[in-house]
Amino acid sequence: MAVLLVTNDDGVHAVGLAALAAALEDLGEVHVLAPEREQSACGHALTLHRPLSVHRWGERRHSVNGTPSDCVNLGVLGFLPERPVLVVSGVNHGSNLGDDVTYSGTVSAAMEGTLLGVPSIAVSLVEGDEFADAARVARQVAMRVLVSGLPPMTLLNVNVPAGVPKGVRLTRLGHRVYSGKIVEQADPRGRAHYWIGTGPPEWEALDGTDMGAVHDAYASVTPLHLDLTHHRALAQMTDWEPALNAALRARPRAQAATALPAKPSGSKTAGKRRRR
Repeated sequence: MAVLLVTNDDGVHAVGLAALAAALEDLGEVHVLAPEREQSACGHALTLHRPLSVHRWGERRHSVNGTPSDCVNLGVLGFLPERPVLVVSGVNHGSNLGDDVTYSGTVSAAMEGTLLGVPSIAVSLVEGDEFADAARVARQVAMRVLVSGLPPMTLLNVNVPAGVPKGVRLTRLGHRVYSGKIVEQADPRGRAHYWIGTGPPEWEALDGTDMGAVHDAYASVTPLHLDLTHHRALAQMTDWEPALNAALRARPRAQAATALPAKPSGSKTAGKRRRR
């Protein structure tokens, strides 16, 4: 039976993780390998400065004292009995919409699976704590991926609204702007400290975006590509290369001046004048 790897960033005991694992159980041999504690907003961090340890909680259920990306790395590269055919991360407690995917440990786990060559999905519940419908959406998307596969270097980011979704929309990432997101406070000794990410988000141009879909009570499925190259900009910047190389080859005036041979501290005439 094919191996499926399930992880998250809310920790091994999260309700959303259990709901996801249960929903995928008949699609293959599901292995849970998740962080031992919450790792929300940890991004795509890997633990390189210390060894990782794994704790067994039950059959095919383990925790790691590391990040979601650590869990996927371990699972794909040898901890599991065989290489997984699918990585599914979630169900996250809260949305991962628009620009927030760059911070998300949930999405980063799917990124790590994709970088390692395994089709991967990230799943989040926008609000609430009823995970059954989100897990059902995740199962349907997982079945589709197992049958059809995904393009190279592409993962799916799924966000499910609270309640029963009206359906599924394929979307692009939205863009959000936070206002007043830094709050300064003082501790009892008068020293300043700061809270970030506290302002309400404002979303631009909802039509066709993941945020627009969940706003309309649809689950959003957004394909994310890990080639971050802006190919159109690269084509428009072709004249930069010769200009930059020419500038680097040219000797700056200050450098040219310092490269000239140093003049003697005094000429023969000056020496004769001093002797006189």
